[in-house]
Amino acid sequence: MSGNRRPTIKTVAARAGVGRTTVSRVVNGSDLVSADARARVLAAIKELNYVPNSVARGLVTNRTNAVALVIPESESRLGSEPFFAALIRGVSGALAESRTQLQLMLVRDQSERDQLTETVAAHRVDGVLLVSVHADDRLPGMLEEMGLPTVLAGRRDAGERLSYVDSDNAGGATAAVRHLLHRGRRRIATITGPLDMDVGRSRLAGWRTAHREAGVAADDLLIEGGDFTEEGARRAMCSLLERAPDLDAVFAASDLMAVGALAELRRRRRRVPDDVAVVGYEDSILARHTAPPLTTVRQPVEEIGRTMARILTGITQQGGPRQQRTLPTELVVRESS
Repeated sequence: MSGNRRPTIKTVAARAGVGRTTVSRVVNGSDLVSADARARVLAAIKELNYVPNSVARGLVTNRTNAVALVIPESESRLGSEPFFAALIRGVSGALAESRTQLQLMLVRDQSERDQLTETVAAHRVDGVLLVSVHADDRLPGMLEEMGLPTVLAGRRDAGERLSYVDSDNAGGATAAVRHLLHRGRRRIATITGPLDMDVGRSRLAGWRTAHREAGVAADDLLIEGGDFTEEGARRAMCSLLERAPDLDAVFAASDLMAVGALAELRRRRRRVPDDVAVVGYEDSILARHTAPPLTTVRQPVEEIGRTMARILTGITQQGGPRQQRTLPTELVVRESS
């Protein structure tokens, strides 16, 4: 080559005697290339010392090799809930395997929603990973209408059409409450997640299922709504104790809410687990540092993130199908119950 010009896909294609699409397929590991063509392209790449450029690659493949992780929550929620940190670790680790860039986008108001719409319309990302999906959220439908591959963390309801990865929320909650019943507790309260989210409804359903299996009445007075925050759980625990001072256990639908419940019980001098047993959900780092250490339901949050990312890159890079995965949970018994 003359001068110091870097070789391009076009240069490699000319040297190998193939089209630019064929070079792109070889660079991106596609199987849709004959062995002879692949060998000629690889020889040309070596001879020319060609280094694939993500921008040039995108011009040929119509891909950006970037995906957006969209979280419609505030920075305070993002920083305070271990769930988000674990999910991001899983997502970023899996995307690194496929050399896909991650764009983190918080969508808290209309202007940020408009920014997301603009990003999608301008094809700046190949797909979206969407977290914290509420029933009335229009984002999943909007992304579907725009034809952008999307994978949800959780689902909107049992009839979800989009790809998603979830944990067995109902089964995990059932195991938690079954454990409390087996320990002799009979007035088991629950602090739910938001009931406009499938995760909140499913964990409440698990609370009901365990009672039904044991032949114990599930008293609706022992249900209090929460919002997955510590402060919200403090308020919920306060309401439950005022309404049902004889409660002897509480199942909180997240570890962070269990922390709030423990704080309110401590303030009222209720001993855990002697007076009131407490079980959380997630098995985050918080669970091992409460006093006493928290019995909880382990859900594989990092694995949820990894699986979401792999499903999305499978769709964007190999044209893979939509997938819906539910990962198993496990009860972890510690001193709080």
